Amino acid sequence: MYNPEPHKQGYIITLFVDNQDSWITPWAQALKKDLARYHTIRLCHKKNEILKGDFNFLLGCTAILEKHFLELNSHNLVIHESDLPKGKGWSPVSWQVLEGANEIPVTMFEATEQLDAGAVYLKDKIILEGHELHPRIKEKQGEKTLDMIYRFLSLWPDLAPVPQAGEESIYDRRTIDDDMLDINKTIAEQFNNLRIADNTNHPAWFKIYGKKYRLEIYPYSKKESE
Repeated sequence: MYNPEPHKQGYIITLFVDNQDSWITPWAQALKKDLARYHTIRLCHKKNEILKGDFNFLLGCTAILEKHFLELNSHNLVIHESDLPKGKGWSPVSWQVLEGANEIPVTMFEATEQLDAGAVYLKDKIILEGHELHPRIKEKQGEKTLDMIYRFLSLWPDLAPVPQAGEESIYDRRTIDDDMLDINKTIAEQFNNLRIADNTNHPAWFKIYGKKYRLEIYPYSKKESE
C-alpha cells in the first residue's frame, strides 16, 4: 500500500494517456485517486494539458512526446514491458507471449525524443503461467505498472538512472494481419495467438472459402468447468 513519508509528499504529477480508450485508462484513474491523497495530480489525454511539475508518467502512450512537452517536468517516466534495449517498440507483451515467454521483463526509464532510449530507473517482471487470456494479461500488466510507480515515488530521490546497454531490437506495430489465424494449424499451435486476442478491439480471425470470420475466446468459469 502506498503511504509515503511526509517529506516525499506534495509532488506535482501528470498521468498522461494519449488514447482515452486505452486499456490502461481505468488503471490510470485508480492511480490518480490513490495518489491524489498525497500529491497534486492531473490525468490527461492531450499533450497541451500536461502539468508543469515534478513527474510525468506516460502510460500506454503510442507516440513520442516532443522536447517542449518533455521539458515541462523534471522527469518523464515510461514503463515498458521488455528488457531494454532489447524489445523496444510496440506491443512488447503480445510479441513476447507469441514467442512463448512466461516471464515478461518490465523497465521504467526516462523518456527522451528517441524511441525507448532513456536511462533506466527500475526493472521488474510479470510472471505468467501460460494459460492467461488477454484480460488477465492486461490485469497483470496494470498491477505491475501501479506497483512500479508507487515504488519509484517511495524511493525517489534515492535512485540513480543507468544508461541502457546491450544489443537493441525493436518490435513492429501490430496490424490486423497479425491477428489472423492459420486454418492449417491446430488450436494448440496457435493458442498464444488466441491468448493475446482482444475480443472487442483486435479479435482473432481467419479466412476460408473467400470469407473472413472472427473468433472470440473466453475462459470457462470454475463452476462451468466442473
